[in-house]
Amino acid sequence: MPILDTLSATADWTDPDAVPRPVVTFGFLAADFAGIELAPHRHAKGQLILIQRGALRCEVEGGLWVVPPRSALWVPGGASHAVRTSTGAIEGYNAFVSAEGSRGLPETCCTVSVTPLLREVLTRAASLPLLYEETGANAHLIAVLLDELAAATVEELHLPMPGDPRLRRIVAEMMETPSDRGTLRRWAQRAGMSDRTLERTIRHETGMSFGRWRQQLAIVLAVQWMAGGASIQQVAADLGYESVPSFVTMFRKALGTSPGRYMAERHATGR
Repeated sequence: MPILDTLSATADWTDPDAVPRPVVTFGFLAADFAGIELAPHRHAKGQLILIQRGALRCEVEGGLWVVPPRSALWVPGGASHAVRTSTGAIEGYNAFVSAEGSRGLPETCCTVSVTPLLREVLTRAASLPLLYEETGANAHLIAVLLDELAAATVEELHLPMPGDPRLRRIVAEMMETPSDRGTLRRWAQRAGMSDRTLERTIRHETGMSFGRWRQQLAIVLAVQWMAGGASIQQVAADLGYESVPSFVTMFRKALGTSPGRYMAERHATGR
């Protein structure tokens, strides 16, 4: 399909679920796409959203994922998801995969690292006609795409979202003012809970301690902001860190590399 100028409906949009092909791929490109939201929706086919430039975040049935350059989000078929762009310019590819084609692919939502081969195969697939021939070179191309997707490395860019209404209020406040480094006790008081109840409830609903969950929130926001062009110094300040080195240390422990190198690698191959 041709490059589209939004993530969703345009005059050129065709519902991928209605296309009788195992994979339907198209590119999207927008120069000013900040703050655009797609309300919760679902597709029968699984969806891969690859980002080349910019960043987006997606909430899928109890989890929040951020997708920076050189990453892709996999949403299994039937999963309800809402998408929000977080930068002005965004560019990438969508691939919708049928249930038969999704065999061997992740059964749950996840972000994956995009290899150069996967990116090039997606680019080539997006140039195919909507009703491409399913034999010969096209069949090989689609097979390679699915093999590369199945082999892609899962990334730790996921934030489990609690369902408890009291915790959801805390989450909303933390995302609104991420520089607030209040203690567990202070957040518990805001939610009308005891320290122990807050810790026990968030661990039960997210599988993480309160401290670990808040660190993961910082990672998700940091990646999102840096993908949008924010400096490391600005991100550290906006997250409430007293110094840049303390933020860098946290980031390195979580993702295995410094924030500067992390983004440099993505921008070097994100186009």
